[in-house]
Amino acid sequence: METDKTSIPNKVLSCGVVPVLFAWGDWQLLILRRGDTWDFPAGIVNVREDSLEAAKRETLAATGINDLEFAFGEEFKETVPYTSNGTGNKVGRYYVAETRTEKITLPVSARLGKSAYDEWRWVNGEEAEDYLPPRLTHVLAWLCEKINE
Repeated sequence: METDKTSIPNKVLSCGVVPVLFAWGDWQLLILRRGDTWDFPAGIVNVREDSLEAAKRETLAATGINDLEFAFGEEFKETVPYTSNGTGNKVGRYYVAETRTEKITLPVSARLGKSAYDEWRWVNGEEAEDYLPPRLTHVLAWLCEKINE
């Protein structure tokens, strides 16, 4: 389900790139853990910032990955609106891109004084189902379809 600013009042858009790596005989997706929740790298889009540029910026800031190749195109998939900070107006927008970076760093955020995430892991699509929250189910299905075309 793709959304736009007019369909959700006060929409908060979070964008990220799901890095994929072909390794161990299968496509691997990068997932990150913050607290007890696994997710894909993403962050809030700045005012007047292009969503793809925001997704690249947030992914670099969260993972140190700087070799993203959009071999699958620049299409995106959005989550249904979900609750964040007590409101149900946040939407995640995800792109997919290939990387050759296997070893991830979790850079320290100047704003936080620590990494925004606690752990990273490469998983295949089936394994990702066991980690990711329900709001990402249809995003994961889209990703798996995209990378296995």
